Amino acid sequence: MEKNIELSLLLMYYGSFITQRQQKFMKLNVDEDLSLSEIAQQEGISRQGVHDTLKRAKLQLFEAEAKLGLVKRTLAVREGLDALEKGIMAVDIEPEKQKLLQLVKELKEIWEV
Repeated sequence: MEKNIELSLLLMYYGSFITQRQQKFMKLNVDEDLSLSEIAQQEGISRQGVHDTLKRAKLQLFEAEAKLGLVKRTLAVREGLDALEKGIMAVDIEPEKQKLLQLVKELKEIWEV
């Protein structure tokens, strides 16, 4: 998985486990794609200060995922739903096919991140 997507998901699931400052820096770096220097200039601190804050935040996010596994589970469910959808598309009985596809769509909406 692309690193920024993974970090974005980790931040979404476990953002409340890190400080507001760490959340802000993560969002600027991951979601807004700002460099360490750009964040440092914007926040009036050193580039090293930004680096250290992001490093600690990422460590905490990855530790939370290692313990809870919510991102891994969500991605596994998505993959399963995609495979199910693909299998349903191979069915030739149209009314049942549409009902099953609707159920898959509803499940995907529930798991949408």
